[in-house]
Amino acid sequence: MTVDRAAVFEAHRGRLQKLAYRMLGTLEEAEDAVQDAWLRWSGAAVEEIAEPAAWLVRVTTRLCIDRLRAAKVERAAYRGPWLPEPLIEPLTPDPLERAEDVSVAFLLALERLSPLERAVFLLHDVFDEDYGAIATILSRSDTAVRQLASRARQHVREARPRFPVDQEEARRLATAFVEAAAKADTAALAALLTEDAILVSDGGGKRPAALRVLVGRHDVIGLLKGLALRGGDARMLSFEPVRVNGYPGFIIERPDGLDTMAFQPGGDGQIAAIYMVRNPDKLTRVRSPAKRLTPPQRTPAPETSRTPSPSAGRR
Repeated sequence: MTVDRAAVFEAHRGRLQKLAYRMLGTLEEAEDAVQDAWLRWSGAAVEEIAEPAAWLVRVTTRLCIDRLRAAKVERAAYRGPWLPEPLIEPLTPDPLERAEDVSVAFLLALERLSPLERAVFLLHDVFDEDYGAIATILSRSDTAVRQLASRARQHVREARPRFPVDQEEARRLATAFVEAAAKADTAALAALLTEDAILVSDGGGKRPAALRVLVGRHDVIGLLKGLALRGGDARMLSFEPVRVNGYPGFIIERPDGLDTMAFQPGGDGQIAAIYMVRNPDKLTRVRSPAKRLTPPQRTPAPETSRTPSPSAGRR
């Protein structure tokens, strides 16, 4: 029986792409891994493959594990905090991706796992594969796979939301924060952040960003002020509301390029974490749309009242 290779592969491409992105943290590498899987599928004796879906998942998983192992040294030498390439979606009422499966906090937790732990956790806890199938995929015993899953689960448990996030509330917080930042309203910014809020900014050594994770609302506000001063008058910036890794966020257009910001809600109507990608290598897929939200105009503060740009922990 003749098998339509392309049709079979396309039927599973979406699932393979989702798996590869969660494994690798970048859309480009995920697409490369899926393309490699296609090349192997196109050259395989597909008529003899009883379960094409399982075969494709097995091949894609192994390709991703190889890529993760090869990237280990490169990511260890990365300048400043490393963030995954932002996954941008329209700000629709129903997210295309579940926030708990693609949130930056979750993907960063996966970075702490070994490639095998990451594969087992994703295949079982996110993609609902049974342990027997995963053992076959990884050529490991069922017992070994269960042990890998247990260790991985301990690492990522705290990174996943313990309760559903109200998307409307998250959107309100994100919009309020960006508008307060554009007006340099320090009091409003402080009220929107939890006391131990964090800001992770990824410049990759190519654009100004913090060299460490900033903890505490004072440091977070300080960095944002510094970036605003570097980027010129905040009234000239453009903001596009989008969904970034499952949560409401923004694409920000500055004179020197684009940023993305993802906001992770905390408790009591405040923001617990902000993830800002500034590395242009991770923003090649991000485009400035025609319609943007321009923050309200503000009266410039007297020169003497401006807070100087902080230098500690920034380049």
